[in-house]
Amino acid sequence: MAADFALTPSTHLDLATLDYLVRTKARVVLSEEARQRIDSCYQYLHTRLATSDAPIYGINTGFGALCNKTISAADRGQLQANLLMSHACGTGDEVPGELVRLMLILKAQSLSYGHSGVQLRTVQRLLDFYNRGMLPVVYQQGSLGASGDLAPLAHLCLPLLGLGEVLYEGYRLAAADAMSLFSWEPLTLEAKEGLALLNGTQFMLAYAVHSLLRVRRLLAAADVIGTLSLEAFDGRAEPFDARLHRIRPHAGQLTVAARIRALLEGSELQQQPKTAVQDPYSFRCMPQVHGASRDAVAYVQQVVETECNAVTDNPTIFSDEDIILSGGNFHGQPLALALDMLAIATAEIGSISQQRTTQLIGGQRGLPPFLVAEPGLHSGLMIPQYTAAGIASQNKQLCTPASVDSVVSSNGQEDHVSMGANAATKALRVVQNVEQLLGIELLNAVQALDFRRPARPSAALEQVATAFREKIPFLHQDRVLYPELHAAAAFVRDHHWEEI
Repeated sequence: MAADFALTPSTHLDLATLDYLVRTKARVVLSEEARQRIDSCYQYLHTRLATSDAPIYGINTGFGALCNKTISAADRGQLQANLLMSHACGTGDEVPGELVRLMLILKAQSLSYGHSGVQLRTVQRLLDFYNRGMLPVVYQQGSLGASGDLAPLAHLCLPLLGLGEVLYEGYRLAAADAMSLFSWEPLTLEAKEGLALLNGTQFMLAYAVHSLLRVRRLLAAADVIGTLSLEAFDGRAEPFDARLHRIRPHAGQLTVAARIRALLEGSELQQQPKTAVQDPYSFRCMPQVHGASRDAVAYVQQVVETECNAVTDNPTIFSDEDIILSGGNFHGQPLALALDMLAIATAEIGSISQQRTTQLIGGQRGLPPFLVAEPGLHSGLMIPQYTAAGIASQNKQLCTPASVDSVVSSNGQEDHVSMGANAATKALRVVQNVEQLLGIELLNAVQALDFRRPARPSAALEQVATAFREKIPFLHQDRVLYPELHAAAAFVRDHHWEEI
């Protein structure tokens, strides 16, 4: 069983750590220092409220366009509960459980720095949900990504009040019923807590973390699958020569070229005479295209890891300096731009993959049309290319940037929004699409490679082809292919590409 993971003020949540927590389901706890900072900030806020009537946004005033309405001390707790209830307006598909888990830990991390004025037990209850696997039902639509992910976070936090629904051990339960299993009482929110829970970027951030983890595997897979296709197409190795890339030294380009050179080492196919002087761009420009996506993803990762270790609610309390500041750290623009870039960079991996698939089925360089021995009687791999073309086209539509849009809300108070939540959900759809595109390419590449026998690729590539053949046999004649397309996408998702 994995050891407990402690959140401390100095904890740095990076992608590797979050991947470990999601995979192992290790318990997450608050360190003593985090507990002290949370409680110290809470005590400071309530001491200040007891000694001053000065307006503090969302604590003794209304929200948004209602910020000029004064709230009495007796109503402050109800104000925060009302905030959660009124903002739980999510629609659309449900957020997958793995992403809800990420939302819970990311929200707890943001609150653990002691700048939010929440009760210790509120943060602890979020971690109780996480550790027990009691996952609030959250919906994908409803956030503008500006004043935080208001609607999704309202659904995430409603169960703290015994409201809303949760998924627990495969059952969908009313939150109050699920909490009774552990004798948990609903929390009574106090000043600032509703704001602290709802202001924040944890919905789009969870999607960004999840998508990035999958994209990093996709980038590793694309290099290997593209090199398999190169071998199957009887492509040349010269475009990957280190001397070419030293004089255009983009980091991603250098990495991909070096990786392809390593993957081609020991290839019998590369020792054979080549008939073509040059290969199509989808083969010879892999370092430039895959590499540019790698560089873009590296930027996205830097933005996302910064956000994972940030305080994104409002107002923000600096108890050591005796000041409460109202600002805009909840605005999702940094993530919105990064998520749009992530979608574009990922879609380009799928675009070039789809074109390599098209080249492989074209009846070129000694390969039969559609990679089947009796084309005409059999359609072979004709239609998977249609599927790939349709998916690649959809990706172009999904890559229309969300972050360039803005719709005024809250009677003009929130007059510029990021639409980062929309950027987040469509970025994940692009990732899922590219997993399928690479799966279709791999299906074609391994089929084409078998027509090159007995000459073999390198040992590393042969190992991948062999593992793939254990899932999907050679296509001798037409058969129902959709289960194999699904299996190919699963292979792309699950294979250990980073180890090749």
